[in-house]
Amino acid sequence: MRGAVEAYWTAAEARDWSAFGATLAEGVVYDLPQTRERILGKERYLRFNQEYPGDWHVRVERIVADAEGRQAAARTGFTVTGSQLGSPPQEMDAIHFFTFDEEGLITGVTDFWPESYEPPAGREHLVERY
Repeated sequence: MRGAVEAYWTAAEARDWSAFGATLAEGVVYDLPQTRERILGKERYLRFNQEYPGDWHVRVERIVADAEGRQAAARTGFTVTGSQLGSPPQEMDAIHFFTFDEEGLITGVTDFWPESYEPPAGREHLVERY
């Protein structure tokens, strides 16, 4: 599963949405506890990432996977510019938890960011709030 998480982040950083989508199960569930948002399904999750405002770059700092191959976690650092965060560029750390199906596709992603925040406008068509 380590390789699947590496492929996920490599594709995300490259904005290679075809390769990114190839890491995801059709029914993937993406959770953002800080904003109380949930995205259901591969197509919506792809659009969420494609439409994300501003410019960001990710550095994968650590990936840990369980021996059974059904769960993994990653610690990343992000540099974000030109979004709702404003200028100058901001550095953020995040922790991500992944679950996988029998084929090694990602079925769930939960992202934890440093602080709670209200989500930016413009993604209501993709998310549910809880």
